[in-house]
Amino acid sequence: MTTLVFLHGIGGGHAAWNRQVPFFEARGYRCLAWDAPGYGGAPTVEPYSFENVARALERALPEPAVLVGHSMGGMIAQEAWAQFPQKILALALTFTSSAFGGSSSDFARGFIEARIQPLDLGKTMADIAARLMPTMHGMASDPSGLMLAASVMAGVPPETYRKAVAMLTTFDRRAGLPTISVPTLVLAGGEDYVAPAAVMERMSQKIPGAEYAVLPGCGHLGPMDQPEAFNTALLGFLQRNAL
Repeated sequence: MTTLVFLHGIGGGHAAWNRQVPFFEARGYRCLAWDAPGYGGAPTVEPYSFENVARALERALPEPAVLVGHSMGGMIAQEAWAQFPQKILALALTFTSSAFGGSSSDFARGFIEARIQPLDLGKTMADIAARLMPTMHGMASDPSGLMLAASVMAGVPPETYRKAVAMLTTFDRRAGLPTISVPTLVLAGGEDYVAPAAVMERMSQKIPGAEYAVLPGCGHLGPMDQPEAFNTALLGFLQRNAL
């Protein structure tokens, strides 16, 4: 039985995969919707870095598994490949990137400030979710999925969110893409402006043998805002690779 380990984004948690876990369990897969450190009651790590978060993931892996990462979770999956490739059967890198988008320290500081300032001004995670979610949908988004995404993000501890935002700005695993030697799916949203499809396509071209697919009309929250299309794409990839 193949194990699928689902890795959520910065505003996520295990509940972000509520539309995937039952689907894949019904088709004979063992599923683990993992909470990153500081999420869902999981112990945090210090310093809060991709290296330490990936180490926490390694401790949680019961056996070699397929890693399915969304957004930040896709970055964690790439970090996992760099650290313990022997425990990875395949990768699904979805709505994600191989590096943080800004190249300067000023850009990184601005990125952090823009996302943390609402908390400094007394806003709640629910307030931040209500502001962000309308910017992340696509023409084919499922409204109930966006409600789920907002609900999940509202439950993220503010201190964890602060640390995760800062961690994002440190990510760069571009040099590791050509070393990936397991089956890999790179899945993009046609209307994702956080991890644009064109950027993800270029990323896929650097991974030997990677499959690249786009969900038309899909924003950044694919597992939640187009769950049927997402599940179909992931299942097809698994079946084509006898996983």
